[in-house]
Amino acid sequence: MSIPEAFLLGTVQGLTEFLPVSSSGHLVLFQKLFGLSENVLTFDIAVHLATLIAIVVVFYQEIGYILKHPFSKWVWLLVIGTLPAIFFGFFFKQWIESLFESGQTLGFEFIFTGIVLWAVESMKHKQNKTLENMKSTDALFIGTAQALAILPAVSRSGLTISGALFRGLDREFAAKFSFLLSIPAILGAVVLDLPNAVKTASSSNASSISISALLIGMVSAGISGFLAIRWMIHILKKASLKGFAVYVLLLGALILFEQWVSGRIFGPLWK
Repeated sequence: MSIPEAFLLGTVQGLTEFLPVSSSGHLVLFQKLFGLSENVLTFDIAVHLATLIAIVVVFYQEIGYILKHPFSKWVWLLVIGTLPAIFFGFFFKQWIESLFESGQTLGFEFIFTGIVLWAVESMKHKQNKTLENMKSTDALFIGTAQALAILPAVSRSGLTISGALFRGLDREFAAKFSFLLSIPAILGAVVLDLPNAVKTASSSNASSISISALLIGMVSAGISGFLAIRWMIHILKKASLKGFAVYVLLLGALILFEQWVSGRIFGPLWK
């Protein structure tokens, strides 16, 4: 992986991790377009750690409170919200990995994300819940939405924020809860992927990624992730998510068209 590729993929990871367009889907998309076959799992872990740092920087006050009050309502809600992802990740890990490798379902998953975003923003109901009146059932619903986002091009932030808005959470608080809920999800993904990354990196026929490429990828992911979090909170305060819905709907349609016409990049639409 070259330095420019590492910079581009890191920036893509940072932006799309927190914007409702699917970071995993975009990484698979770019890896397919660039034909990257080397040890991308190590790179994925590195840039995910960088986006994790971005969350900590933005929400250091909330994280500090959570660490000082381990039995608070914040912790309880985050634990409940994390359980569905643990269940899905444990029982469907191999199937999900096969979807990442093939990229064959990307188009459908991008379109699913777009439909959810558009549908939630088209609903008219009160969105005023905050930590004080948020319920455990709200956290479980949002966590289930996050579990569905284990699929490659289903946006984690898109589904969790949509789930939060559907349950009536205040728009700014919906973003905050979504991003804090991503911390255990990202850490869990890193822990699960680490053994495979070490095994692949130590393989005699595996091509390695240079330290400089890893560092460039991490820095670009961290900075772009920080900016994306700030931007996403601003968007939820002032605007609608329908623009993102249109983007992923069009992207999904283009991928399906490529699969229907040739299938050289993402594989044939039907086997």
